[in-house]
Amino acid sequence: MSVKPLRTLQVDQIPVHVFATNRALGKRAAADLAALLAQAIADDGLASVILATGNSQLSFMQALRVKPGIDWDKVVVFHMDEYLGMSDQHPASFPKYIRERLTEHVNPRAFYPMRGDTPDVDAELRRYAGLLEQYPADVCVLGIGENGHLAFNDPPADFETAETIHIVNLDLKCRTQQVGEGHFHTVDDVPKQALSLTVPALLQARHVLAVVPEARKAEAVKAALQGPVTPDCPASILRTQAHVTMYLDVESAGMLGDG
Repeated sequence: MSVKPLRTLQVDQIPVHVFATNRALGKRAAADLAALLAQAIADDGLASVILATGNSQLSFMQALRVKPGIDWDKVVVFHMDEYLGMSDQHPASFPKYIRERLTEHVNPRAFYPMRGDTPDVDAELRRYAGLLEQYPADVCVLGIGENGHLAFNDPPADFETAETIHIVNLDLKCRTQQVGEGHFHTVDDVPKQALSLTVPALLQARHVLAVVPEARKAEAVKAALQGPVTPDCPASILRTQAHVTMYLDVESAGMLGDG
């Protein structure tokens, strides 16, 4: 039986589901993703998914890897960002996160990680863009950063670029978040640049699931859903896209009121 939200808000073009707990949110988002993957496999024989990382995705990842019925050998997995210059053996590496929390458990057909420590960044950008062109995303599961970022597109984000993946400069609030999540000891330890899928590339997926639990995201959620649509809050673009569904818990929805 599908986990039901406490309430659902309609914000511009998107439904926003609010759940009692982070765990309930994760279970429902995983179930919805499983259904979308199954439909893509039924239609095309293969499904492609882009996944977010970070502490806010842990409950979702836990639910996803034990979700029965997903035909993982027909699923291709991508992720959305990686620190520039970082080895995939570093504890903070996002490909390492995906492997340890999902792909080593479910064995998808393929997992395509970004190579943060590539000696030829331009070639890596072309390689990853080419893979996403070969396997267009059926679903993108993303989070929202404490500064409102999508992937590593910090404010002000580029909503218009034709690029699929680019090099970004990480702002101080973003780098501070990485310390707060326990990935680095100090802000100075956090790389200042990263590879990231662009905002248009994330939104190009057929379906976008925004998985956004935790009280520390409440301010960004309020700005995204109740402030202006602006590059200064990258996540605000989500509510203009009819193929987006957002999943909150009571903590991340805490500043929205009862509307």
